[in-house]
Amino acid sequence: MSENQNLLAEQRRALILDEVRRRGGVRVNELTRKLSVSDMTVRRDLDALARQGVIEKVHGGAVPVVEASTHEPGFEAKSTLELTAKEDIARAAAAMAVPGSAIALSGGTTTFALAQHLLDVPELTVVTNSVRVAEVFHAAQRSTGGPRAGAATVVLTGGVRTPSDSLVGPVADQAIGSLHFDVLFLGVHGISVEAGLSTPNLAEAETNRRFVQSARRVVVVADHTKWGTVGLSSFATLEQVDTFITDSGLSAGAREEIEEHLPGLVVAGGTATGDLSEG
Repeated sequence: MSENQNLLAEQRRALILDEVRRRGGVRVNELTRKLSVSDMTVRRDLDALARQGVIEKVHGGAVPVVEASTHEPGFEAKSTLELTAKEDIARAAAAMAVPGSAIALSGGTTTFALAQHLLDVPELTVVTNSVRVAEVFHAAQRSTGGPRAGAATVVLTGGVRTPSDSLVGPVADQAIGSLHFDVLFLGVHGISVEAGLSTPNLAEAETNRRFVQSARRVVVVADHTKWGTVGLSSFATLEQVDTFITDSGLSAGAREEIEEHLPGLVVAGGTATGDLSEG
C-alpha cells in the first residue's frame, strides 16, 4: 500500500509542477479542486517540491523557480518529474532500436527509463556514460543468475561523476570519440531553436558533443518541459538532430516550430512527422 501511495504522490507532484510551470503559478484551492485531494495533501506536495528546489511557495500557492543556466538538478530530484511522459517517450524510443545494432545512451532520467524498455531487444551493444543506465542492464543479468541469451553487451565509459550520475571529462570523451554508433539516444537539459541542445555542465557538454559526433543517427528523448529551456553550454544544433521524441504535453505552437527545424518529430502517444527511417 505504501508503494502505491508513494507512486500516487509522485504522479500528483509531477502534475502540480507542470501546472505551475505552464501557468506561471497556482493557488492551493485550485489544486485541491483539480486533483480532488485535501488542502493538507496539496500543501505537503508543495513542501516536497519546494525542498527539491523546483517551485517557490508563496502565500496561498506556489510559483516556478527561475533556474540559473548553471543549475543542475540531481538524478533523484529529476526522477520524480514527468513520470508518465518519460514512460511514453521510452516506449516510443525503444521501438526504434534495431536488434544487433550498436547504440549509445547518454545520462539522464529519460534514458534511464528507456534502458528498462531495451532489455528485451536482442544482441544490442550499448555504450553509455550513465551509471544508472548501466546498472539497469547489469541488474537484469544478476536477476537471471548469469548471462542471458541475446543480452546486451554494455560498455560503461570512465570519467568523473556529475550530479545526474553521468560520467564526463577527458576519459569519457576519449572512449566515446574512438567508437561509432548506429543510433544515439540523447537526453538533454534543454532544447531550443536559438541554443540548440544545452546543459548547465561544461564537461558534460563536451562529452555529449563527442556522442553526437560519433553517431550515425541522433535521437533526442526529452519531455515537453525541456523545450525552451537553455543551459549554460550548447553542444549541438537542431540541424544535428535526426528525430526528437517528446510527449503530448508539447504545445501546438512548439510542434510547428520544431517541425520547421527538425526532419523528424515523434509525439509519444500522438503523431509522428518527417522521415523516421533508418537510412
